[in-house]
Parts: sequence; C-alpha cells; structure tokens
Amino acid sequence: MTLSVKHLLGIKELQPEDIERIFQTADNFKQVLNRPIKKVPSLRDTTVANIFFENSTRTRISFELAEKRLSADVVNFSASGSSVSKGETLIDTVNNILAMKVDMVVMRHSASGAPWFLANHIDASIINAGDGINEHPTQALLDAYSIRERLGDVKGKRVVLIGDIMHSRVALSNIFCLTKLGAEVMVAGPPTLIPKHIESLGVKVEYDVKKALQWCEVANVLRIQLERQHKPLFSTLREYALYYGVNRQMLDSIEKEIVIMHPGPINRGVELNSDVADSKQSIILPQVENGVAIRMAVIYLLSGKREVE
Repeated sequence: MTLSVKHLLGIKELQPEDIERIFQTADNFKQVLNRPIKKVPSLRDTTVANIFFENSTRTRISFELAEKRLSADVVNFSASGSSVSKGETLIDTVNNILAMKVDMVVMRHSASGAPWFLANHIDASIINAGDGINEHPTQALLDAYSIRERLGDVKGKRVVLIGDIMHSRVALSNIFCLTKLGAEVMVAGPPTLIPKHIESLGVKVEYDVKKALQWCEVANVLRIQLERQHKPLFSTLREYALYYGVNRQMLDSIEKEIVIMHPGPINRGVELNSDVADSKQSIILPQVENGVAIRMAVIYLLSGKREVE
C-alpha cells in the first residue's frame, strides 16, 4: 500500500482515500504497540532525519518513537547549537544531512511553507511536523483517527475547534482533514483570534463557547499561541479563561456528554480546566498514544511510495 503523494506536506494535498489508508495502516500498528515486543522490521534499511528548527517535545518524541518502532535508523538534528546559528541556510543544512544518505526528513520550521521549499530541492520524502502558522498534518490525522476510534466514524460528526484559530496550524489542518472526511466543523473563540473569511473553508463560526459546545459532539480545545501573537489580542489570560475557557461547570450545564480533545501542551486553567482535561470525557491521552501509530503509518506508507518509484 502506498499514498498518492511522495511527501506529507499538508492535509490539503491528500485525497480522502489516502487518509483512510493511513487510518487502516495505523489500526495494524496499534496492535503492534500493544504487543510485548513493540517493534517491527519494516524500515530496517531506512534512515530518517528529524530536523527541528523550532522547539518541540511531544511531536519530536512521538516521531522518534514511531521511527524506532519501525526499526529505522534515526538521526536527530536541532537548530539550536548547530551551524544554523552560524548562518548556514536551510538548503545547506539539509543537503549536508542528505549527503549522509538519509532517506526521509521529518521537519518542523517556524516559517510557513518551509517543507514545500525543501521538497522542491531534495529527493528524500518530506514529512511536515509543523510549519509556522500553516499546517501540522500528522496532528490532524491523529485527531481525526481518535474521533473515529471513540465515535466509530468521522463522517457526519459535529466537531468544534475552540481557541486561537488564527495562529494555530493544528486548526487549519484539522479543518482540511475533518471536512474531507465528511464532518461538520465549527470554530469558536474571541473575534480577534478567528480569521476573517474562514467560512470560505466550509466551517461555521461561533463566538459564544457555550453555544458551540451545545452544538457539537466533539470539542477540540486549542492552546493560546502567545509566542506567535505580535500584539495583544485579548486583555488577560484570566479574562480569556472566564469567557472562552472550557470548565466543568460549563460542561455540566449542557444536557449531553461531549468528547474533549486537546493537541497539547495544555495551559491548565486557561483554555481547559484540570477537572475537564482529566475527566472520562477527555481523550487527550489516547490522542498521544494514537500519535505514534499514525506517524508509524505515515512513515511506512511514504517509504513504500519511494520504493515503488
């Protein structure tokens, strides 16, 4: 089995059939992850370079674990403390790594579009682990996969993305992924954090979080991206938590039980309270587990595509 693309640059480039193929492959790898020996020899002769020009803990560990579970050789590169800090360009850095005969590159970069630039200049398969405020495709895939696991299917489900939509690459990839799979999608949060004309992507907009929660079956609560906000877009975190944070009292006032998600890391007490994040409604920890299976599936399928070519 292969994908219709050589790279995973964004969800926008994937066909619904590609997403379903990734999910089916992840189903198999979840069984592997639950075995006493959590490893398969699928990529024994493949070398994967994790190139992170932006700080990351969860995504980087998840990718590295996925690669090692597939028996790939792993090279980790971090921009801090490297020749990048001495003025080396992106293309020089990657060409030097490729000279070491790397087959696949997993890249996170603060500049939107960096993975596309890379894909046009090198032969190795590229997996986008997050580029600026553009896309984070594997996060969207694991989010949709987690919804499918909990509710049986994604098609027809009502999903709301709550929070900093404007600066969230997770939000954009989720919108692309969920709409491709037939879900109804809404975004909710302060008007200053929701881009103008976002309805053109086929989503509903709501500024009242409680109304959004009453509408949905799944709420994916997003982190406030303070590091990407260049000017104040709301007065204080306390005010944000008061009007847009999801708490137990708000959920208890809704006459149904909805599924709670979060891509992490959580600003506890801001966008999400602990009594919600740690409740039985939450699938935040299953999301983390599913992240390894989804990334195993993506790496495996892309390596197959390259072998066919």
